[in-house]
Amino acid sequence: MTGEQVLVIGAGVQGLTCGVVLAEAGWPVRIRTEDRPRATTSAVAGAMWGPAQLRPAEPVLYWVTRSHAEFTALARDDTSGVHLCAGRMAARFDLGDAVPTEARLIPDLRRCTPDDLPEGFTSGYRGTVPLIDMPRYLDHLVARFRDAGGDLQLSPVPTLADAAAEASTVVNCTGVGARELVGDPGVHPVRGQHVVVRNPGIDEYFVELTDSGEFTSYMPHGDRVVLGGVAEAQEWNRVVRPAVSAGIRRRCAAIEPRLGEAEVLEELVGLRPGRESVRVEVEHYEGARIIHNYGHGGCGVALSWGCAFEVADLAEG
Repeated sequence: MTGEQVLVIGAGVQGLTCGVVLAEAGWPVRIRTEDRPRATTSAVAGAMWGPAQLRPAEPVLYWVTRSHAEFTALARDDTSGVHLCAGRMAARFDLGDAVPTEARLIPDLRRCTPDDLPEGFTSGYRGTVPLIDMPRYLDHLVARFRDAGGDLQLSPVPTLADAAAEASTVVNCTGVGARELVGDPGVHPVRGQHVVVRNPGIDEYFVELTDSGEFTSYMPHGDRVVLGGVAEAQEWNRVVRPAVSAGIRRRCAAIEPRLGEAEVLEELVGLRPGRESVRVEVEHYEGARIIHNYGHGGCGVALSWGCAFEVADLAEG
């Protein structure tokens, strides 16, 4: 590597993963962030690896496949916050026999039997996938980044011109903030809300497959379970809505009654960075290379490692 500093903007899962990959490859890397990692949208995520039906299709397939390999390896590290978990992905309509290509990476994928489907659900699949306990995982990435010599600064970047003046290679991982930072009107917020409860003994996940703005999901992470969810497009409000939390708990309890009485630990809101397609590309701006990496919607975690390795390839030219 050259001795030139790389500046990464943002310390959510995209920014930290890019920082780790670049620093471990020998680049001097500084991450500048407005929010601490545990205060980013990434910390609010459920989170799981799963198929990502996003554009552009071919790169997304590579990114999600590469990420699956990394998360599977991380699950062998008890300190990473990643663990392999069995569970169900179900829909209130017939999913048919065709599955996304990346779903074939799930080693034990099989169709649910009628007895295995909750009331109101028509079809689904069982399979073991990586689940990611985001607060612990973000701490893991920060430690790994610093161990590789990375510099993490709580220091917002006001403009792209400021970033270009600081480093000749800049990696833009600002999520929904890219709308303002780079003037991309195609970026929009997709508001999410989760309820975190004390785990009453749940050891499997459940995810509803739907295009609806409301869905049912729960993901166990040791002594806590993250319940979801909603996807409210063009909604910037980050205040917890009690009615939304009540709906989440009601839907989850209808599938797993033990969750109805579980102690609530916290309620969380985050803004997913929606965009028509994920943007991972180079822009030349005021003498610097700006490598954009944003627009992942609700699949930021699932795509993170693949996108980070793509960013590293672009950084090397």
